[in-house]
Amino acid sequence: MPYQFEEILETIRMTEIEHFDIRTVTLGISLRDCVDRNIEVTKQKIYDKILKYGRNHVAYAKEVEREYGISIANKRVAVTPVSIPFDNYHMEDFIEIAKVLDKAASEIGIDYLGGFAALVQKGFTKGEHELIKAIPYALSETKQVCANVNVASTKAGINMDAVNLMSEAILSLAEKTKDNGSIGCAKLVVYCNVPEDNPFIAGAFHGVSEPEVVLNVGISGPGVVLDAVKEAGNCDLNTLAEKIKKTVFKITRAGELIGNKVAEKHKIPFGIVDISLAPTPAPGDSIADILKAMGVEDVGAPGTTAALAMLNDCVKKAGLMASSSVGGLSGAFIPVSEDQGMIEAVRKGNLSLEKLEAMTAVCSVGLDMVAVPGDTPASTIAGIIADECAIGVINDKATSVRILPIYGKKVGDMFDFGGLLGAAPVMPVSKLSSKNFVERGGRIPAPTRSLTN
Repeated sequence: MPYQFEEILETIRMTEIEHFDIRTVTLGISLRDCVDRNIEVTKQKIYDKILKYGRNHVAYAKEVEREYGISIANKRVAVTPVSIPFDNYHMEDFIEIAKVLDKAASEIGIDYLGGFAALVQKGFTKGEHELIKAIPYALSETKQVCANVNVASTKAGINMDAVNLMSEAILSLAEKTKDNGSIGCAKLVVYCNVPEDNPFIAGAFHGVSEPEVVLNVGISGPGVVLDAVKEAGNCDLNTLAEKIKKTVFKITRAGELIGNKVAEKHKIPFGIVDISLAPTPAPGDSIADILKAMGVEDVGAPGTTAALAMLNDCVKKAGLMASSSVGGLSGAFIPVSEDQGMIEAVRKGNLSLEKLEAMTAVCSVGLDMVAVPGDTPASTIAGIIADECAIGVINDKATSVRILPIYGKKVGDMFDFGGLLGAAPVMPVSKLSSKNFVERGGRIPAPTRSLTN
């Protein structure tokens, strides 16, 4: 569909009045040709390749910002899951690779780089096991590098051995970054059904089926949708859904336009637009506020999950109509610390971890940026991850856990992570034990719905 000039003017109006921005333009780079028997040669190849494709990434994005008057909040890079090309390396080697990724990210001027990752939903290779062992060290000794591990899928079931390893890694990372509020855990995501083209950090990586290099874009726009819901007034839900869809259609078109223009400057393929509504801690840029404008008293009230399901469905329908290149996660994000309305709901006691989990069954991701007490047992974290994976496996959707056991903090304490990561109250976690269940290990088999051939 060609872009009309009126669409550009409408987008500029949304930018100026309704907090609209492009949340990220993420450059995906394959590292599959960078492996060498000599780790020093490998590190140099990685560094050179990221600089080759990424040295102008920030500059190109800023040129497009100026040309169209639309802010691009983040310019980022994602690489091939590191465990794949470097499967013959050991823990110490992976830590060295993380450091060279960090150096390259700093050199090209980006804030985060994704792809310190492994796909272990059905089992481990030796290299994948070594990478997971390296995660607490790699993320505590770098600033820009982000990690994710896929431990479950609808086709494979849930790898409980991987779940247990990841719960231990999370606690170890929390301890290693305790002097900075256990902030390292904000750079680590545990996934089920991870998409290969997600542009959003910390879960981004460059999938093995992707081209050599590609440009993916993630949109934002909760403020735009919030204003649309308020403008709709006291209408019925079907009418409200149509209003939301028309609004999301516009912001998806804007996102695809910006993504294409940045890709043109790179002279590389444009990949996908991820139509997820990504909130920020700024007032008026909240998914929670949209749900309240739809009619629930606060997030956590009866009806919250239904309202979120409707919002998520509207986002997907409108995105698919607006673009033939929709991908990634595409829906509504509900990160606790990054959404001012969610923060307030938790602080007031209206939103529990259990209600949040129920909401993840119908939204785009999962338990995201959830702060819990630093003394939460590994088995409890493993149980939380397993529950979230079960939702993803049974519903054939991407789910994730980005949980932050904040060292030295107890329930009710607030911690400010800074910037887009926001602030969050430490949420209570059930004292009931899942230790005997999760420590059985092995793999929870794939469900019957995995038999789709």
